[in-house]
Amino acid sequence: MKSPDPDSRGAAAVTTATNPRVLEHPERAEIRLEAVLHALSDAVRLRIVRDMVRGEGEEFACSSFVLPVTKSTTTHHFRVLRESGVVRQLYRGTTKLNTLRRDDLEALFPGLLDSILTATEAQSARLGEE
Repeated sequence: MKSPDPDSRGAAAVTTATNPRVLEHPERAEIRLEAVLHALSDAVRLRIVRDMVRGEGEEFACSSFVLPVTKSTTTHHFRVLRESGVVRQLYRGTTKLNTLRRDDLEALFPGLLDSILTATEAQSARLGEE
């Protein structure tokens, strides 16, 4: 019998010694406000989320983001976003793909993501940034 595709196992899948390609994600009910706020408090992670919102509905490879940090630091930032429940990651071949968990965030914390992104844009405009 063929073993199930690890990408089709959903949010409840956990990383195991026999299948290290399955990434652990919090279920919707397990996502905590303080973890989301912590994840979005870092400028690099906020930039990742802003870029994902601009292409919402798409899957993004970690390598598709041009960030001012090393590859290992980029990996750390994506792990924080995944473990907080902000993004969902899955492997497709050797590529790790990311999607924004906007539906989960909106259901738990209505308007939070939009408020943070609006405030970020206002700050950027005020400071003359991107």
